[in-house]
Amino acid sequence: MEKRDSVASLRWRLFLLLLLLTLPPTHQGQALRHIDHIQSTQDPPAKYLSSGPGQEPVMVMTIDLTKISKPYSSFEFRTWDPEGVIFYGDTNTEDDWFMLGLRDGRLEIQLHNLWARLTVGFGPRLNDGRWHPVELKMDGDSLLLWVDGKEMLCLRQISASPANHSQPSMRIALGGLLLPTSKLRFPLAPALDGCIRRDIWLGHEAQLSTSARTSLGNCDVDLQPGLFFPPGTHAEFSLQGNVVLSSEAEPKVLLPLAMGPPLQLKLDVFKATLSQGPKLGVLAKSLLRLWSHPQGHLSLGALPGEDSSASFCLSDLWVQGQRLDIDQALSRSQNIWTHSCPQSPSNDTHTSR
Repeated sequence: MEKRDSVASLRWRLFLLLLLLTLPPTHQGQALRHIDHIQSTQDPPAKYLSSGPGQEPVMVMTIDLTKISKPYSSFEFRTWDPEGVIFYGDTNTEDDWFMLGLRDGRLEIQLHNLWARLTVGFGPRLNDGRWHPVELKMDGDSLLLWVDGKEMLCLRQISASPANHSQPSMRIALGGLLLPTSKLRFPLAPALDGCIRRDIWLGHEAQLSTSARTSLGNCDVDLQPGLFFPPGTHAEFSLQGNVVLSSEAEPKVLLPLAMGPPLQLKLDVFKATLSQGPKLGVLAKSLLRLWSHPQGHLSLGALPGEDSSASFCLSDLWVQGQRLDIDQALSRSQNIWTHSCPQSPSNDTHTSR
């Protein structure tokens, strides 16, 4: 059985290696293009909100609540990702925490403390790739929130004033959680492919520590929706959890590229055929062993442990009529841009982060 598993896995990896060789040359190891910064040169660089798969925040701040100069926080963020954590705050993880994130592209607040326990989704979809200013203010026991200069939400009798808090300090985490995802009132996928800038937290500026990742991610390039694999990155999916290859329906893998016709792989009992527009090629024959396996893995990008100069951008990923969610991958490289792609390549910047 181990031999049969290795044969099936090898064939999938060979297919994806051949796939990379057929990608349009405009995405082969090309670098990304800088755009003019909207923010002023005095502003610190925007911070990328994702630390890769999982719920780990990109940075954590501790604020002394007895020395708060201003009872409000403000920032700008942008993303194409419909779901994830913008920031999380708590004085303790058991009975006093707060989360602001996105679900289906709309803002969502989850709050759990001694005064209130609630989940509220509100406002328009904000995963449009544009910068959106957000302001939050604590006014006594109330929370007020503005987006794009418009008041969007007012929650009353939901907390004590920060100055009257029983705990002396508060933690604020960007792009992740400090408690298990299962402890949320309404769980979501924490990782957020997005950027935040000009952020002030209760009067304090966020300072990156010397040990924090200082790379800008995709915060300094022009973006479009998609899924971008920088050079050397890969992702692996478990087909058992998404789709099981069977001869009952036409099995195929569809890879819509951001530029050029989509790549399409069709399989039957005897062969695997890869096509791109009018181009057609037979990759493998005699696939009976592959069909007999109850489960399998699909790998995209560079082979694990091997270097590759190829990068590519997909507008989406479908396998046998079902969409694969990169956030649900069995494993993936930390540097993959899960919901964004560079709009055009050039030679004056880098692709890794």
